[in-house]
Amino acid sequence: MSGHGDHAGHDMSGHGGHGDHVGQFRRLFWVMLVLAVPTVALSPMFAMLLGYDLPDAAWLPWVSPVLGTVIFFWGGRPFLTGAVSELRGRKPGMMTLISLAITVAFVSSLGSSLGLLAHELDVWWELALLVVIMLLGHWLEMRSLAQTASALDSLAALLPDEAERVAEDGSVTTVPPTDLRVGDLVVVRPGGRVPADGEVASGSADVDESMITGESRPVRRAVGDAVVAGTVATDDALRVRITAVGEDTALAGIQRLVADAQASSTKTQRLADRAAGWLFWYALGAAALTIGLWLVFGTPEQALIRAITVLVIACPHALGLAIPLVVSLSTERAAKAGVLVKDRLALERMRTVDTVLFDKTGTLTAGEPVVAHLATAGGTTEDELLALAAAAEADSQHPLARAIVRAAEERSGRGLVVPQATGFRSLTAVGVEATVPTPDGARRVAVGGPALLRERGLDPLPDAEAWAHDGATVLHVVVSPDVAGADADARHEHGHEHATDEVVGAFALADAIRPESREAVDALHRRGIKVVMITGDAEPVARAVGRELGIDQVFAGVRPEDKDAKVAELQHDGRVVAMVGDGVNDAPALAQADVGIAIGAGTDVAIASAGVILASSDPRAVLSIIELSHASYRKMQQNLWWAAGYNIAAVPLAAGVLAPVGFVMPMAVGAILMSASTVIVALNAQLLRRIDLDPARLASR
Repeated sequence: MSGHGDHAGHDMSGHGGHGDHVGQFRRLFWVMLVLAVPTVALSPMFAMLLGYDLPDAAWLPWVSPVLGTVIFFWGGRPFLTGAVSELRGRKPGMMTLISLAITVAFVSSLGSSLGLLAHELDVWWELALLVVIMLLGHWLEMRSLAQTASALDSLAALLPDEAERVAEDGSVTTVPPTDLRVGDLVVVRPGGRVPADGEVASGSADVDESMITGESRPVRRAVGDAVVAGTVATDDALRVRITAVGEDTALAGIQRLVADAQASSTKTQRLADRAAGWLFWYALGAAALTIGLWLVFGTPEQALIRAITVLVIACPHALGLAIPLVVSLSTERAAKAGVLVKDRLALERMRTVDTVLFDKTGTLTAGEPVVAHLATAGGTTEDELLALAAAAEADSQHPLARAIVRAAEERSGRGLVVPQATGFRSLTAVGVEATVPTPDGARRVAVGGPALLRERGLDPLPDAEAWAHDGATVLHVVVSPDVAGADADARHEHGHEHATDEVVGAFALADAIRPESREAVDALHRRGIKVVMITGDAEPVARAVGRELGIDQVFAGVRPEDKDAKVAELQHDGRVVAMVGDGVNDAPALAQADVGIAIGAGTDVAIASAGVILASSDPRAVLSIIELSHASYRKMQQNLWWAAGYNIAAVPLAAGVLAPVGFVMPMAVGAILMSASTVIVALNAQLLRRIDLDPARLASR
């Protein structure tokens, strides 16, 4: 059905997205199927159609009426209550049309069984098949709408389970974050999460804020700087004075944004519901016209039989399955291609998207730094530079340090050997330093940013300025003669050890662009789709990535709480926006977008806020969603036209429009044709299994 609230009245139809409705429809379908088998098999009309004889038993004629009545009131209940809701809202649709047919079938069959109406109006078997087929359609639909874990639960999971609070006497106690109050002092250890929003009271550390801001690089936070709940101190311990707790934290604000955006998302009216609404009035009008004409040109009994035939045949067997079958098959086909469809309407809307908004970090880029460039000085070779830097950084857990170590490991197959360093120490806000053995004897090697060069009175290498302009993080490698550990500390304190310092090289580290990103952007452009990038990164970083990938528009330096506003801005300009992201900070924007697509490697909250989830981190997989959306929409249209077309054609024949030339369609023939129509719709939907959703092949088209 179109959104989750279209049929609020039918309490078992499950359009509220609650998981238990899937189980309810499944159980109801199987129970009704068990009851339908004897109802159909022991029906005199069905036996006559298939040419078999029924036993001559006194109880036999009452099997179908008894089971049929149970099927009508129990199995038909979701449709009957749904019809009441639609009629109250003055919007007759699928539920009303189904209810009209099963009610007419029930009343006419009961009247026939009691001897009040003609025997040919005994259609218990048709009633049973109708209810079972409609329950199957709704079960498939509920299953496709079943929701996964809540976005808000995933956000809450970012907070640590416990916090270390410092008392006035300096003692540290472990408490739940919910016990913290504004003004409390807490310890955040290396690798630990900040339990609540606060201000650094002592210490400094590189804080990984990527899960909140999307900024790929850790940010240095020192005394007086603000830190946000859920972020991680990567290298050093911090003492943080709490400034906000509970509902006042930034994380809670993001939770509210997600909840608001999800609650305000538009619910598109489903095609089949509209078609059913038209068919409802068509069937009623045709039945009224049939009664009138047969009363004039025939008998009252003929008028009643023809009108009932019209109303029963107008029920959308095929129409009830046209959409759910396509949805079920397309979501199954998508899952095999690594695309998980959580929201069927998101898949439906994807074909209309004209703008794809990519979050940079973790989507177009890998979300972790790599060595993009290196430069040497003083006769040092590239391998020697890498060996010195990797040896010094080996004991550091900093993301930039890991990038340099990885770069050295990649060259280990070509003979590069990283020596074992000693005397490692972290220079707060400067870099790292260690003693590294070299062929010319032990050397003290320091690796750090601009602060290292300033401290030692050294100039950056010529390439550094251009790298920094392009948004890269620049680290220089400084070598000096080794001094005994104790002396080194003493000389460091007096500032005497820098006289012979020498810059032997520099590294440019940047967030690695995925090799598939350029292909994805080019393929989207070929399809006439505008590509936009959004990031919390600084303007130079964003512009450099945008230039390299050929992106049409770049939003840089966007704060987390403003990302959904940027999506709304594009929508205000008339764009239909698909947002692709992976971080917590993307969650409100994913919910705001016409289609939210989460990269599978991303956070649980991004995944829970999206309508479509990519199992891989390949941005080309967006093309798979577009292809599937177009293919499934084509099948929906074909099925709807076939199903509705059958009803439009069958109703006049059932009404007796060809009676003047001697042909009046028997109800049994109409029912058989209706079943054939259902089979055709089902076979057409099966063709979805054949579409190619391979991202690499789609990108090369």
